[in-house]
Amino acid sequence: MCGPDAESPPRLHIVRPLDSTDARILLALDEEPLATVVALSERLGLARNTVQTRIRRMEADGALSPSSVRVRHAAAGYPVLAFLTLAISQGDSDRTLAEVSEVPEVCEVHAITGDGDLLVRVVAKDNVDLHRITRELLHCSGVARTSTAISMVETVPMRMAPVLQRVSGSGNA
Repeated sequence: MCGPDAESPPRLHIVRPLDSTDARILLALDEEPLATVVALSERLGLARNTVQTRIRRMEADGALSPSSVRVRHAAAGYPVLAFLTLAISQGDSDRTLAEVSEVPEVCEVHAITGDGDLLVRVVAKDNVDLHRITRELLHCSGVARTSTAISMVETVPMRMAPVLQRVSGSGNA
């Protein structure tokens, strides 16, 4: 998977900040994900065109993640979640990031400070599969070493509702 024919790394995407109306729309979608634009506009007391334009803009701006991000990893047959810290050589970090991004089980990558350089969120079928994925990442150009933390149980799932409530002005979360 890792090799010299790797594509360019993903570019950083600057997202326009959400305002209170955007946050209200997103909170309503959290409560009813399949709501129509008309239903949302009626519920929120906003014009249909306002709701439709804002949803399209948030999609285009990158404020909304792809729908696949909502899929629970265990439901896809990958019940093991792990966080790998990768120490990389700084000389060719773009190539390293491109190769790491090619590994299908890599769900997310963050450049970090501290002992490592990249924090990589991966999913695996079991611990043997996690070992395979770790070895694959170690074969990527520039990866010097890894450190792995396996998630035992998700105690607070990824969430944005409390932040959106604060942005919308509707809560003190």
